[in-house]
Amino acid sequence: MAAIVSLDNIVKRYQMGPVAVEALRGVSLVFSPGEYISIMGPSGCGKSTLMNLLGCLDRPSAGHYFLGGQDVSQMSDDHLSVMRGTRLGFIFQSYNLIQQLSVLENIEVPLFYQGWPEAQSRERARALAAMVGLGHRLDHKPFELSGGQQQRVAIARALVNDPLLLLADEPTGNLDSQSGKEILAVFDALNQQGKTIVMVTHDEATARRARRTIVLRDGRVESDHRW
Repeated sequence: MAAIVSLDNIVKRYQMGPVAVEALRGVSLVFSPGEYISIMGPSGCGKSTLMNLLGCLDRPSAGHYFLGGQDVSQMSDDHLSVMRGTRLGFIFQSYNLIQQLSVLENIEVPLFYQGWPEAQSRERARALAAMVGLGHRLDHKPFELSGGQQQRVAIARALVNDPLLLLADEPTGNLDSQSGKEILAVFDALNQQGKTIVMVTHDEATARRARRTIVLRDGRVESDHRW
């Protein structure tokens, strides 16, 4: 089965005045469909840089990144925007919901930007809200929800475009332990349904929920274990 992600000798350099800092130093990885991958490492190891590249929010300084068979390494900003909107789903530690919008409207946002007809986008959003257990809270605003419920809305929003790859950045970092366990159970179920998930976490117990753990250090892959 063709890889969803292929990173070939990725280098990311940042110019800090006269000094060039390499955040990633020759990272090569392959992610297959249906994998559940956690990424760990100390502060400054390159986790955030790697996630930005995987999410088409940045481009590598050298090397190639193939997403769904397409080389996105040198794509224009417009093409990268299309890739983010159609092939990727993002889940953030701080949820990043729009406070003025309802649960249903927050889930629909990506489809609005893709020009979906309102009736179809509304039906899709309702189905996903029900899937994450919020079918009874459609008209509520984020401030009326618990942290765990807000993260469920964020998960539904990330799924609305049926992405190739779900990217989760410390998705339980703002949650109490019980809510965190519930969110990880949602990820487990999604992976069992075939979704490919890449999750950054600093917590070893959370990382062990994945089937594969990649540890970065000093911009390189220190270890890559499958469980």
